[in-house]
Amino acid sequence: MTTKQLFLDAFARFAAGDVDVLRTVVREDFVEHSPGNPSGRDAWVDFIAASPVAKARLDVTHVIAEDDLVVLHYRMVTPDGAETDVVDIWRYEDGLIVEHWDVVQPLS
Repeated sequence: MTTKQLFLDAFARFAAGDVDVLRTVVREDFVEHSPGNPSGRDAWVDFIAASPVAKARLDVTHVIAEDDLVVLHYRMVTPDGAETDVVDIWRYEDGLIVEHWDVVQPLS
């Protein structure tokens, strides 16, 4: 299975409300590059589970995959109706996510 397909399968499960899928696709020594977000699989998954993204509708706009990287552009709509455009960059190693970067832009 390609890195892109691995990612899309896990993202679909996450978007459907399965936060625990993250524990199966993120390596234990995961590095988070977004300021203020924790690194390490368990700390990061716990952080995401408590964040607005875990309860938001996630509408995928673009997916680009090359070698060990997957880039995802999506619109996040929280239950209160706030909309945010997000670009995530995920790096894979041996079938698991090992690094993450993002750019987040609230929409007015």
